[in-house]
Amino acid sequence: MMNDMIADALTRIRNAALRKLDVTTLLHSKTVVGVLNVLQAKEYITGFKVIDGQNNKKTIQVELKYDDNEKSVINEITRVSKPGRRVYKNFSDIKMFKNGYGTIIVSTNKGVIANDEAYAAKVGGEVLCTVW
Repeated sequence: MMNDMIADALTRIRNAALRKLDVTTLLHSKTVVGVLNVLQAKEYITGFKVIDGQNNKKTIQVELKYDDNEKSVINEITRVSKPGRRVYKNFSDIKMFKNGYGTIIVSTNKGVIANDEAYAAKVGGEVLCTVW
């Protein structure tokens, strides 16, 4: 049994980007799908699809995105809130990250959203990860 599905998903994405793979496979959870929706909306990944596997085990196939020089669009992806230490921020504390070049992914009562959407909706929550 795995404790932190989000950290596992981020590590798999990071490792696949370092190896310059086109597609990587993640374990399925609703929170991971929410994080991937934000990554796709912010154009860090090309897309993803949920695949039904054996014994009702779902997986997610993620298509990574690269620039013209075959360098990954994701420079850094870091887990902030961990199972042993949860990090919560108010909406005013998550206004910008890396001078607007990066994204903070936040789990709020409105779902998993990016920092600019959370600031516009004036909701805070648990900071899941940062992407730059």
